[in-house]
This record gives sequence, structure tokens and C-alpha cells, in this order.
Amino acid sequence: MEKFQESMYKLIVETSTKLPKDVRRAIKAAKEQENAGTRSAMSLATITNNIKMADDNVSPICQDTGLPTFKIKVPVDANQLEMKKAIYEAIALATKDGKLRPNSVDSLTGENSGDNLGGGTPVIKFEQWEKDYIDARLILKGGGCENKNIQYSLPCELEGLGRAGRDLDGIRKCIMHSVYQAQGQGCSAGFIGVGIGGDRSSGYDLAKEQLFRSNDDVNPNEDLRKLEEYVMANANKLGIGTMGFGGETTLLGCKVGVMNRIPASFFVSVAYNCWAFRRLGVNVNPETGEIQDWFYQEGENVDFAEQEKKQAEVEIAASVEATGSSSNQEAITLTAPITEEQIRQLKVGDVVKITGRMYTGRDAIHKYLMDNDAPVDLNGQVIYHCGPVMLKDGEGNWHVKAAGPTTSIREEPYQGDIMKKFGIRAVIGKGGMGPKTLAALKDHGGVYLNAIGGAAQYYAECVKSVDGVDLMNFGIPEAMWHLQVEGFTAVVTMDSHGNSLHEDVEKSSLEKLAQFKEPVFK
Repeated sequence: MEKFQESMYKLIVETSTKLPKDVRRAIKAAKEQENAGTRSAMSLATITNNIKMADDNVSPICQDTGLPTFKIKVPVDANQLEMKKAIYEAIALATKDGKLRPNSVDSLTGENSGDNLGGGTPVIKFEQWEKDYIDARLILKGGGCENKNIQYSLPCELEGLGRAGRDLDGIRKCIMHSVYQAQGQGCSAGFIGVGIGGDRSSGYDLAKEQLFRSNDDVNPNEDLRKLEEYVMANANKLGIGTMGFGGETTLLGCKVGVMNRIPASFFVSVAYNCWAFRRLGVNVNPETGEIQDWFYQEGENVDFAEQEKKQAEVEIAASVEATGSSSNQEAITLTAPITEEQIRQLKVGDVVKITGRMYTGRDAIHKYLMDNDAPVDLNGQVIYHCGPVMLKDGEGNWHVKAAGPTTSIREEPYQGDIMKKFGIRAVIGKGGMGPKTLAALKDHGGVYLNAIGGAAQYYAECVKSVDGVDLMNFGIPEAMWHLQVEGFTAVVTMDSHGNSLHEDVEKSSLEKLAQFKEPVFK
């Protein structure tokens, strides 16, 4: 069991820090077909740079290491109870070492366990089989993409597509709608697993199970193969693009499974996964506990090179030039405290670089600030929707191990009021925000900056020091961290003039979605 625990630790670390080969190939293909000088090209260049940095640093690709979900097939005489204990130990150690972010939170008290252990976490699903080895697979699915999962009950009416009936065309419409509704909030370009049939819970289980398939496999069911091919051929015509910025690639993979159902129920369940598709697997010897082989490593490897960082800078410059960000064709530097006058000069499409101080703030902080004073003066400051991975060194100093943006729409009920209450001028996150925040930006003089979701190593490198922390009682991901940054790049996607790129892309993609109303499968 000691060796098995060591093997599970290796599986956790590799899954968190290194994307599998099939995912790398999909990202490379998307990068090659994207138009140069666009915001999506800039995003994909940043993503590939981030993958390389995670490889080199052996640090989390994305700061949200999600809810670890293990799918394990074992010989009939394997001791599953002891295996579960070994996995718990490996999870706790990986969290302590900064390979996982502490993500297990008591749903009633809000208390973070600090080690990723607690009721229901991690998820471990055992299945017995008659083979003589252990097949252990792990997926780390972050909250941003998990929140874009969706389930349909057929028949139903779908925005842009009309009625979806209890047939293959109805299923097709649900899948296309699931891609549309995710927009950029799930860190597109993404992957989807689809489960047809079952009940409410088994349908979602089936959908997530599809994410354990290789992105390169071919569905043995002819109808489902045609359905997967149709979705891959047409979902990218929606124009949502990387990060929801618009562009050529919205979906990187689609896998569909089916199970029986009861007559009264017909569910189509979709599990959405971000571009940072962290899932790996190992073949383990049940006698020794040692790893004998790794899964998802077939085919060509894409080892992103050092030049990707320089290319990211080139794409940023090209994006600035193409969108006319400034007269001198350079990214706009902002240093807090920022004035309203500076904010009013920014417009959607501008590329900015933050230098100086920013403060992190997620769900717990926003709820707290609605009813309490801020622990620091936030007038003219920048709030970053981020739950970083942090480690303390031997001298008691905190260091950022991963620091990408979280999905901002969760803060929509609070954001506008908090900005006005404390004088906050800029908010950084991913996926955009809604009409309440947009109205507040216009009234107050604020701006929303979209960072590249999942690029946790890229942004961690921008953090030069951690100058303090408040409200640690909320746990590491939810605390307010004081970060000193340099060259932190983001795109203005909501400005103080009432403009929203997210609103424009959603409207445009809805119009494009309507072209898929008519039946396809006879």
C-alpha cells in the first residue's frame, strides 16, 4: 500500500501539471487555424506558453485543481478500503506540496478543510473486473467548467433552436445549445462529454465518464459517431472562440455515450470541460503497487517550446494593433490607484498591462464586503477574481504557485454595488459579467478586464511579491491576497461606455445557432 500511495501521488501530480498528449494535439491544431493578430490568437499563444511553464515548474496548469475524481478498476480480490486510505493520504500530501489547491469546503459552515479531504471529497469510484492489473484514472475538473454542465429533459424548447424532441435531432439540438450557453465562462475552447438517457444522476455520471475517453477515439456506435462528427464540424461555426473572445475554435472535443431510460424520462446531460483538460491514468501492478504504464500518452507529443512565450508577446502586440488599442500600438499600462479619467479612456478591445498592487477577491470576499468594511482602502484599486495556489516557505513568507482567473459571473449579484461602495475602478476575471455590473461600470466609471482562464503559471510569473493577506478565515482560495504584479496582461471586454464584448459575442452566436434548427438525422 505504501508503493500504491506513492503511485497515486505521482498520478495526482502529473494530472495537475502536465496535459496529456491528445489534449496537447487538439490545442496545437486550434492554435494553427486561428487568425493571427486576434484576441483568440493571443489567448491561444498564452495558453501554450502556460502549458510549457507548468511542465517546467511542475506546478498546477490551472489554479483551480477542481474536485479530484478517480475512476478505478480493480481485480476482484483487491482491498478497496485500503486503497481508498492510500488515495486520501496522497491527496493530502499533494495539497500540502502545492500540487492541488485546498478545495474541500463544508457546505453549511463554509470552512475549508485545508487538505482536500471531507464529506464526498475526493470522489473515488471503484469497479471490479477480472483482469490482473489496476486501471486508475483521474480527472481534475475545475469549478468554472463544472458550473457550465447542463441537463435537458426532452421534449423542450431551446433558445435559438426551437423544439427539441425525443429523437437524435433533439439530442443534437441540446448538444449545440450546451456549447452556446457555455460561452467563454467555462474557459473555451473546451471539451464536452454527453450522456443520453439514465436518470438525473446517472445521466451526469455517464456524461463525465465520456471525458475519460481519448479525444482521438472513434465511437463504435454508428449513430453516435455521426453525432460526434456533426457537433465537431458545426460547433465551431458559432464564433464564440477562445475565452469567448470570438474566433475559429470553440470546441476541441465531443464524446457521446448512451444508456437506457424509463419511458417517462429522457435526459440529455452534458459535462463541459475547459481547455485545461486534466485527466490521466495509470496501469498499476496490484502485487507491488508500482506504475506499469500511463494512459492517454499514445501518438505524437506536443512539447511546447521556449519560443511560445515570445510568440505570446508577439500575438499580444498584433492584437493591440488589430484592435486599435492605442495610438502608439502598445498595450496600455495601468497602475493603482487608477482614476476615473483613466478608466473612461479605455474601450472594449484594449489590451492593458497592470503594474503595482492588486487584491484578490472571490465569492466569500464579495459576500463579506456587502455587509462589512474592507480590510484595506480599495479606492481606485483593482480586484482580481482569483483563488490562488499558495505555499509558505521556511521563513513564513507566502509564494504564489498558480494564479489564473476564476469565472466572474458568480459575483454578478454583488460586483456593481461593491465597486460603488469602495471606489474600485477595475475588476479582473474571466468569462465576463452581466447587465447589473455593466450598468455600474457606466455609472461609476469602472472597467472589466478579461484575463486568460486557466493560464495560472503565466499569471503567477507576473506576481513579484505577496505583500499581505486578509480574511484568512475563509481559507486560502477565498482570502484577500495583496499581490504586487508586473506586466499582468488582460483585455478590456466591458467598458465604462456601456459596451460588452461578451454581450456582443453571445448575441452573434445565438444568431448563428439558429441555422441549426432544421432536422439533420432521418
